[in-house]
Amino acid sequence: MSAQLKPNLQLRPMQMDDLDAIMQIEPTIYTHPWTRGNFSDSLNSGYSAWILESEGKMIGYALMMMVMDEAHLLNLSIAKPQQKQGLGRYLLEHMLHIAKNHKTANMFLEVRPSNVSAIALYENMGFCEMAVRRDYYPAVKGREDAVLMGLAL
Repeated sequence: MSAQLKPNLQLRPMQMDDLDAIMQIEPTIYTHPWTRGNFSDSLNSGYSAWILESEGKMIGYALMMMVMDEAHLLNLSIAKPQQKQGLGRYLLEHMLHIAKNHKTANMFLEVRPSNVSAIALYENMGFCEMAVRRDYYPAVKGREDAVLMGLAL
């Protein structure tokens, strides 16, 4: 998806003032959402954190930790009404661009095996399954594994 197709899209760095809006989106798309503390800790740690807006309204966000030559995508989220429109790809492309500009060699992420659409997006963008982290995520009943995926940049 190019910005030319959606000229009203804007990317900007996430700020603490964004947390109220994020906390309105996060629980609508995840059974076990990140907490306000998770987001504020990430911002305080200096992680690369971005907001995707359309016509001034937040529709997505992403956070990534970069250490040495590795990038770890921690959260990539699109508000439910805007899903399935290529916006996740648009935001992921931005995060990959940021990681490449920081001369990282690889990007890693974890994803729930039940999140089939996210896995399809990551595979389409060139990510490969590297391992399974057993009982990584809390689930409605018990725990759910995480698929560890990676991409050489």
